[in-house]
Amino acid sequence: MADVDQGSALPTETTSPGLDSLNNDTVSNGTDSINATVTKFVSTPEGTALAYGSLVFMALLPIFFGALRSVSCSKSKVAAENDNGFRSRNSSDMPETITSRDAARFPIIASCTLFGLYLFFKIFSQEYINLLLSMYFFVLGILALSHTISPFMNRAFPANLPNKQYQLLFTQDAGETKEEIVNYEFDTKDLVCLVMSSVVGVWYILKKHWIANNLFGLAFALNGVELLHLNNVSTGCILLGGLFVYDVFWVFGTNVMVTVAKSFEAPIKLVFPQDLLERGLGASNFAMLGLGDIVIPGIFIALLLRFDVSLKKNTRTYFYTSFLAYIFGLGLTIFVMHTFKHAQPALLYLVPVCIGFPVLVALFKGELTEMFRYEEASPESDPAQKEETETEKKEK
Repeated sequence: MADVDQGSALPTETTSPGLDSLNNDTVSNGTDSINATVTKFVSTPEGTALAYGSLVFMALLPIFFGALRSVSCSKSKVAAENDNGFRSRNSSDMPETITSRDAARFPIIASCTLFGLYLFFKIFSQEYINLLLSMYFFVLGILALSHTISPFMNRAFPANLPNKQYQLLFTQDAGETKEEIVNYEFDTKDLVCLVMSSVVGVWYILKKHWIANNLFGLAFALNGVELLHLNNVSTGCILLGGLFVYDVFWVFGTNVMVTVAKSFEAPIKLVFPQDLLERGLGASNFAMLGLGDIVIPGIFIALLLRFDVSLKKNTRTYFYTSFLAYIFGLGLTIFVMHTFKHAQPALLYLVPVCIGFPVLVALFKGELTEMFRYEEASPESDPAQKEETETEKKEK
């Protein structure tokens, strides 16, 4: 959520949302030691424009497609929960709902995680910590990338090839007391996705190449936007407002975020070399954008798309408004960072526009009350509906 020196990183939902950044200094992407002495590379205007333009484009992809997939994901959840109380085949494909209580606690948890990482990097060797983090994100990255490319595999998989079904089932006890611990169903298409993702994972572990990093980063961001659901607009305002304060404090108030960002090696940011035109794929002077600056506004934009769908007017006014607001806010962040040559908390610019623009549109259309009353209910959150579902199940 900040431009750090100008380089940093951001954990996604798996850690904390606190290290995202834009970058334009010479920073190693994992193959060289962070503390190594490097000669600063003065990027050309063309290289800088290409790097920042590519980062903006890559940031928009997971927000746009993740929001679209979140609509289908939300509909699948409701359908599955209303279908005799049974869920879909894999609970990992179901969205995680963020409540107002979760949103209020999130900046505190993120701050504790950030400061904890800061202490770890101060006390222990960066090499061993980053080795553990690399293995952790290696596994998560393979799963996230597999889930991301799964819809494309469903379309591209040859119809003449057999698509066998498999099930991984672990249970506890027996008879009437038998309880499922793990129940995961998959098919041949899923196995192909897993193999392809594993190739990218091995590439990342061995080379730490920036393209492999971006593939994992895009997968993390898209999965975050798709599967992290805000239950209403008020919760979104609480979350974005809290992280707005969090981002500004840790960037301008202390050096904690900068220190962690320089030390953290994991595919939790998007990178693009500013010296690509001069050095090709071996370029090493990266501009960076943390995933928090994508996922946090992205889940709010996805919520507005689902609100658009709930209006049943065949328009996507609030989605496109917030989407354009995000582009404007990210562009403003880059402009200020490039002008003042100083780390900038991106949410300082993204939060006001992503909330403010849709609210202004709702005021103009007279739908502000309807926007803030919109809530994504499910049988689990609605006792009356849950009781009705249980009754229907017993009758059948």
